[in-house]
Amino acid sequence: MAHRLDALDRKILELVIADARVPFLEVARACNVSGAAIHQRIQKLTTLGILKGSQFNIDPEKIGYETCAYIGLYLKDPEKFDEVVEELRKIPEVVECHYTTGGFDMFIKIYAYNNHHLLTVIHDKLQPLGLSRSETIISFNEAINRPIAILEPEEDEEADL
Repeated sequence: MAHRLDALDRKILELVIADARVPFLEVARACNVSGAAIHQRIQKLTTLGILKGSQFNIDPEKIGYETCAYIGLYLKDPEKFDEVVEELRKIPEVVECHYTTGGFDMFIKIYAYNNHHLLTVIHDKLQPLGLSRSETIISFNEAINRPIAILEPEEDEEADL
């Protein structure tokens, strides 16, 4: 269920999304409220699961991962979905896994050092999980990578909240 954000929540989220290391007092000044109020709001947003911690973002290419691939997986036995997801968690090259609509049983994102490494991951790590087949799309370049925008809901959307 979606939580309704007020103007202060939206402003706080905009600031911490732009820089997760921004001091709470700086956020408080920008929002014209006390540091304690910001601390409480951040705690509330975290408890609600809206904020899920903070992290440093690593550029995979800068540490040698030259190949980014998206792979649609078709399982021989779709009832083994949860087991396959648990096995995918053990494969460090897999950075995302999505339940999707459409033909795929699941859709994953992988980083590999190069195309040969990607082939090895698919052959040696993914195929043994019980795939009937897979479809791989290699990304040449990431054109957009940004966090979700903190927008004010439209009036008709507000009625639904």
